Amino acid sequence: MDYVRLGDSGLKVSRACLGTMNFGTGPGVGGCDEAQARRVIDAFLDAGNNFVDTADLYHRGDSERIVGHALRGRRDSVVVATKAFAPQGPGPNARGLSRVHLTRALEASLRRLDTDHVDLYQCHMWDPETPIEETMATLDGFVRSGKVRYLGCSNFTASQIVEAQWAAERVGGTRMISLQPQYSLVARLIEAEILPACERHGLGLVTYAPLGGGVLAGRYRRGGTPDPGSRMSGLLAMSSPAADRWAGEMLSERSLGIADEVAAVAAELGVTPTEVAIAWVAARPGVTSVIIGPRSLEQYEQNAAGFTLDLPAELAGRLEEVSRPAHGPVTGASF
Repeated sequence: MDYVRLGDSGLKVSRACLGTMNFGTGPGVGGCDEAQARRVIDAFLDAGNNFVDTADLYHRGDSERIVGHALRGRRDSVVVATKAFAPQGPGPNARGLSRVHLTRALEASLRRLDTDHVDLYQCHMWDPETPIEETMATLDGFVRSGKVRYLGCSNFTASQIVEAQWAAERVGGTRMISLQPQYSLVARLIEAEILPACERHGLGLVTYAPLGGGVLAGRYRRGGTPDPGSRMSGLLAMSSPAADRWAGEMLSERSLGIADEVAAVAAELGVTPTEVAIAWVAARPGVTSVIIGPRSLEQYEQNAAGFTLDLPAELAGRLEEVSRPAHGPVTGASF
């Protein structure tokens, strides 16, 4: 098993990270029951992987509870990452990155995860209503208390990464070591500014959505309708601006054209499009770990095969060319 350092830290994680957005049957996109989720978690850990990512947002905490149950007896061998920001109640202080919300959110996550610490605690998104100094000072307090080992963020822009790291220095606190951005053959815009910012400021990349919401796996076709229960159908049903925008980008003619090339490369190699898409992301410069989000053991096995596939340079070049961004940055998803 190949373990790599996460950012400017001594923390070592597997190249595959198990994302648990699909674990749970509470409100949320997709979902599978605990028995099925446990089979996936066991297979992932039994293969030697050690990195599991969740969030209090996922199925309103059901995902964290499932992870906590599954890790009983082997918690110390697993790097557990979770995230906070999302609303956890009706009040104005029940969301965001303020001291009051983060303190409550961490305690609730620790209870659901059935653990006394989180290895990597991440800001799920930027909070424009809270001074970043307050956020970083609060997170530093978690580290000093022993309830959190390392800090990270998700969906931050390049300037927000810089602001957070500078704020940590100003308050004499703990810097972040990781970023979770969307990154795939259909979503490469982090390469322009975010990747250089991460390299300059010591953040490792833990990328999500390597399959572009399923489009690169060949699940969607021109003029077709996403299958009921699929992640894409769930996003479309949300009818939120962020979800609609993300789904529109993933189902655009450009994305479907890239998916066609992925399928062609997969056919030449005698593998699945899923393997090709994951192998491409895993081999990209600066990528530390790739989050996969299987809902079944079969999906996990298909995803896992992508980490052992070595794409020939000629075929990787074809994918590079067909997926090259043609315009400037657009706002990414926040899931």
